[in-house]
Amino acid sequence: MSTSQTPVEDLIRSKVQESLTPTRLEIHNDSHKHAHHEPMAASTSKETHFRLLITSSAFEGKRLPARHRLIHALLKDEMAREGGIHALQLKTLTPAEEEKKGAAPPNP
Repeated sequence: MSTSQTPVEDLIRSKVQESLTPTRLEIHNDSHKHAHHEPMAASTSKETHFRLLITSSAFEGKRLPARHRLIHALLKDEMAREGGIHALQLKTLTPAEEEKKGAAPPNP
């Protein structure tokens, strides 16, 4: 059995898909851009900084802070553990907001 090279990204994908059934999910691992930062010097993880774009009807009727709290709650274990997620940049949209902004079509 092979071990994933991106276990944190895999967990993010799994949790977001299971909880929010997004019509679009983009996960960008930006950790390599921050590896030289002093707080990252002792980290052995290559998965510490992520940028997420999530389109989901689960965000309907929720303001931005509530959407972000929802994502943070989903990923609380990954953010709390040593060598876990250090930074998380979020862009959260409803399908209607994505359509209105003319964003790219949803992932299949």
